[in-house]
Amino acid sequence: MATTDNSFNGITEYCDECELETIHEVSVQIRTESVKEENAQFSREPYRVSECQRCGARSSQRMNNA
Repeated sequence: MATTDNSFNGITEYCDECELETIHEVSVQIRTESVKEENAQFSREPYRVSECQRCGARSSQRMNNA
């Protein structure tokens, strides 16, 4: 489970690469999933993106699947 801490713009999460609880920068990005140009405006979905501040490993998860 993610927890907040005293760091700037970061939360503590488990990192699979480091195998430790480390500081992560977390953001939400809107991504277009359709490759068809005429439907692209209807296929945008929010993704939670997390980046380990220790090793740089990134992960993303579609918010509708959270």
